[in-house]
Amino acid sequence: MTLLIVLFVLVMQFLWLYIDELVGKGLGLGVIFEFLAWGSATLFPLALPLATLLASIMTMGSFGENNELLAMKAAGIPLLRILSPLMILSFLISVGAFFASNNLIPVAYEKIYTLRDDIGKTKEEIKIPTGIFYNGIDGYTLRIVDRDENNVMHNVMVYDHSKGMGNVSLTVADSGIIKMSSDKTSLTFTLFNGTNYEESNTRTRKDSTYTLQKVNFSMQEVVIPLQNYAYQKSESSKFGNEVMTKGLAQLRIDRDSLEIKHSKTLDNLTRRATHNEHLNHTGQMITVATKPETYKGMMDIDSLLQWTDPEKEAEALSKAIGQIDLQISNVEYFPTELNQVAYPLRRTIQESFRKFTLSIACFIFFFIGAPLGAIIRKGGLGTPVIVSMFFFVIYWVVDISGKKLANDGAITPFLGAFISTFVLFPMGVFLTWKSTKDSALFNADAYISFIKKFFNKTKWKAAFKFGCMKLFRR
Repeated sequence: MTLLIVLFVLVMQFLWLYIDELVGKGLGLGVIFEFLAWGSATLFPLALPLATLLASIMTMGSFGENNELLAMKAAGIPLLRILSPLMILSFLISVGAFFASNNLIPVAYEKIYTLRDDIGKTKEEIKIPTGIFYNGIDGYTLRIVDRDENNVMHNVMVYDHSKGMGNVSLTVADSGIIKMSSDKTSLTFTLFNGTNYEESNTRTRKDSTYTLQKVNFSMQEVVIPLQNYAYQKSESSKFGNEVMTKGLAQLRIDRDSLEIKHSKTLDNLTRRATHNEHLNHTGQMITVATKPETYKGMMDIDSLLQWTDPEKEAEALSKAIGQIDLQISNVEYFPTELNQVAYPLRRTIQESFRKFTLSIACFIFFFIGAPLGAIIRKGGLGTPVIVSMFFFVIYWVVDISGKKLANDGAITPFLGAFISTFVLFPMGVFLTWKSTKDSALFNADAYISFIKKFFNKTKWKAAFKFGCMKLFRR
């Protein structure tokens, strides 16, 4: 029940985000429902942990609110024994979450990418406004003055720009009716009581005259061909190279290929940095390192800096500075070139780890929600929703931040994928320990009683009395 509620809320937010891409294009209900169905599947990494947290709080909170948890503890049943069936169920949910993350979600992303691309290519429905020139149809410009209740247009003008020669073809009619074919491949204008004006703009050097053709008609049909006005579903395999559309096995293959490519790129950049036209004598250093027997002795470097001709010294220093500047310019571009290979590698490694984070999050959220429910002892959708949203916002912010930092290379992909786990795991351990000790963690009366006892101690009274007497004497 909680999973359906959470999915419904997230799908509404998903629909609100993409509503501009769906409306006004004449899409059928089947296409819209398919879009929402695959979109809801991509929301599983958010919906399933939140549903697990909320359901566990509601279940244990209902036990506590109805004094069932108190009765079981009075019978000598410890809390961990009470939670053991729910632990098994939570473990099964975590296993199912892994298969959903590895098998369902990549397919959902591939489908949703394809649907968004196909819907984006579909043009909006033709709605000709009155009183202005409408150029929403490729190759044509239309203008109508008025439209009556029977959808009959009055005072119609149709400019044919399909030949790309300007305003050389014009049709003016008293009235007309527009109709689109069932497959949305053509638009038919049925015009009444009008005139066709067509100018032959084919003048040569010797002949600079124009020919104007004028034809009156009582009824005429103008057929305008259309493209991309009908939704056409394409193959879903064209987005198969995206990281989010791949399972764990394919990500491992891509990771090996990208690591080899990254290593080759790094070696290439290192070789370009040490062996180029700006560093002419690096071969001698390599020879000394590989063949030490060729080393004859130490050279006095200070003697090389002694110049007898100031002009030659200035020329040598200027040349050295120019070579250093060129080398710095080349090296400054190296991080950008390396990042073109490192960024896909970081995303692939992180996505491989994130196949497991959904399962771990569901399991940890159970050990946060169940102890919280046993402590707060409130069921229903009131207090549990508020408490669960607090912990879920922490998880979501940390998870998104870790993912972005890992993609940018600020932290390792492993830390970026599991940083939310490292933050939530101590919370789960602490709350489980507190619940087994019957701690009044969220009992306001316990904190008020502690504060009263703290300030009612004799030494605090004596200190307060001594301070007042001292102030009075002053």
